[in-house]
Amino acid sequence: IYIQSEVPEVTELYLYLNMNSYLGELERSASFKDKIRSQPENVNAGLLTYPVLMAADILMHRATKVPVGKDQEQHLEMARTFGNRFNRLYQHDYFPEPFAFSFGENLVKIPGLDGKGKMGKSEGEGNAVFLADSPEIIRKKVMRAVTDSGPTEENQPKPTEIQNLFDLMKVVSSADTLTHFDELYQKCQIRYGDLKKQLAEDMIISTAPIREKIEDIAKNESYLRQVSRFGAVKARESAQKTLKEVREIIGFRKF
Repeated sequence: IYIQSEVPEVTELYLYLNMNSYLGELERSASFKDKIRSQPENVNAGLLTYPVLMAADILMHRATKVPVGKDQEQHLEMARTFGNRFNRLYQHDYFPEPFAFSFGENLVKIPGLDGKGKMGKSEGEGNAVFLADSPEIIRKKVMRAVTDSGPTEENQPKPTEIQNLFDLMKVVSSADTLTHFDELYQKCQIRYGDLKKQLAEDMIISTAPIREKIEDIAKNESYLRQVSRFGAVKARESAQKTLKEVREIIGFRKF
């Protein structure tokens, strides 16, 4: 665990990878398209080349397994593209291909509370429930989750915003609870207020051990600084070795 800004080698590798990244492939990034739609007044180079920075974070340590959610698959694909391109350009099989890692069979994507897409802090206020959120905040956020006026026909398909809530239930609720509310929906008897209350309480119970651990660790600032410093030292050892070899492969000459 380390703070990215404490490993300056990342930005140098980011520069080298940028030199061989193409405008078209960067503009096709799903995250870039989302950002220019949500903030058209602030479309900058940082947003455009963000996938290259992510690739530098990964390739710097020559990682092969990266623990990410399903929404990051495209960024990992781009990291493989940039690494393989470097290998071809300089005729050196240096960067290995990184792939997504998960302890389960499938990668996870947690839907957001706004009914539009993934849950995340960059998606807007109220979209995400954070692991450190208090029970009161979790209840408020979930009760504000987007819903519709309810089903009008039995067994009709769930719209995206409603399916999102059921998908969240799959993560934190019991199978019996999920079945109960699904049956109510199929019979047009569901009350979204009841569903949200149940979902909020299940989220609170599910996140409680993590929340308590976060609160406990957050009180120990000296421990946090120690972990950060130790992580930075280890990361820089790896990063400096990679950067030295990358410079040699590119052909940097010492004067």
